[in-house]
Amino acid sequence: MIRLNQIDDYIWEIPPSEKKGMRVPARIYTSNTLLPGFTQPVLEQLSNVASLPGILKHTICMPDGHLGYGFPIGGIAAFSLEEGVVSPGGISPDWKY
Repeated sequence: MIRLNQIDDYIWEIPPSEKKGMRVPARIYTSNTLLPGFTQPVLEQLSNVASLPGILKHTICMPDGHLGYGFPIGGIAAFSLEEGVVSPGGISPDWKY
């Protein structure tokens, strides 16, 4: 079970020590009211993004975050040009051309 640390009133964090392989913290920006919507599968996806090669600083999930296709929908991550990855999981399968 992935646990969250509360950083302030609207920021929650999964520290890298919470899951083997995480390179950076994973942050969720949300209220106490919306926090229950961040189910364990969403937290698992977010921690997986924090484990990708070349990720910078931390990964983020916005208040509307929910289960996606690799990344949580509402998830954001920045990667190094030299060491990073391009992940099709960062694009919603519902995205229309």
